[in-house]
Amino acid sequence: MRKRIVTILKYIFFLGLGIFLVWWSLHKMTPDEFDQFLNALKTADYSLVLPVFLILSASHLSRAIRWKILMKPLGFNPRLSNTFCAVMVGYLANFAFPRLGEVLKCTILTKYEKVPTDKLVGTILVERAVDVLSFFIVIVVSLLTQASVVGEYTKERFLEYFTDKGNELSVMRIAITVAAIVIFLLVMRYIFNKFLHIKLVQQIKKIYHGIIEGLLSIKKLENKWAFIFHSVFIWSCYLLGTYVGFYAIKQTSVLPVLSTFPILSFGTVATMITPGGIGAYPEFLRDAMLLYNIPKIYGYANGWLQWSAQFLIILVVGFISLIVLPYINKSKNEISSVDTE
Repeated sequence: MRKRIVTILKYIFFLGLGIFLVWWSLHKMTPDEFDQFLNALKTADYSLVLPVFLILSASHLSRAIRWKILMKPLGFNPRLSNTFCAVMVGYLANFAFPRLGEVLKCTILTKYEKVPTDKLVGTILVERAVDVLSFFIVIVVSLLTQASVVGEYTKERFLEYFTDKGNELSVMRIAITVAAIVIFLLVMRYIFNKFLHIKLVQQIKKIYHGIIEGLLSIKKLENKWAFIFHSVFIWSCYLLGTYVGFYAIKQTSVLPVLSTFPILSFGTVATMITPGGIGAYPEFLRDAMLLYNIPKIYGYANGWLQWSAQFLIILVVGFISLIVLPYINKSKNEISSVDTE
């Protein structure tokens, strides 16, 4: 009961944060800016929703196939239809309660494919580990290919924190930062060694080892190249969907192809802050596009359109998956009931 209350409070907090960001962004606009924002939405090319829908749906299908690859060494080969529906229902659930989707999609496969939930936990950790690595690669590509833009932004943020009023590097601030990192690592090491009997510490250490072991386990897969292909394909779809989304508004259609990497990076961070990126996603995309001199109103409008397209896909396909699951498994359930009689 206590755990459920904590989960609900966490959801209310992050949902409230998202709603606040929406209100704050609109509140900061002047009447002229708000009119420009509405006009950008009214004149947007909504025909691009279809290609973005297909691109992102392909990424979700690829994610389902990749998950099947992870389950095969465990001795399970669930139907792709059930796996895909489980993935989409999981995405839908994450909009309601963060991380509920991971539990729900495992529960669905347990129900319809008889795959033990405890066996699926490891596959989820592997997926998360690969996604973290993929996100890191996107950031690295952003820094390497867009150094003149992102590099300057990073430099400004660095100087903003590590320089004093005379615009000279503050040795004290640098020393404090380095000391804080060292102390943090030492404290974490001490906690892991001294308080390993505490359940929370065990869970944190388990997650850490799960991520490392997950990444190392990929080389043991029978179809590791297929797994790598789908991992690349998923993030390529994210990049392509984002780039196609630029053309929804005339003012953002001038963005260069390689700008997709840092803009996707900003958007991914937004989805980590609030459920599904609500409120935060348009804010982060606006800030990323500002680096390319896109007026904030048009960047914000484009961010809203891109977030809405992603939300629409998950809402529609997720609900359809939830509805069709019992029907596509109806004959299977009937056979099982006959066998038990």
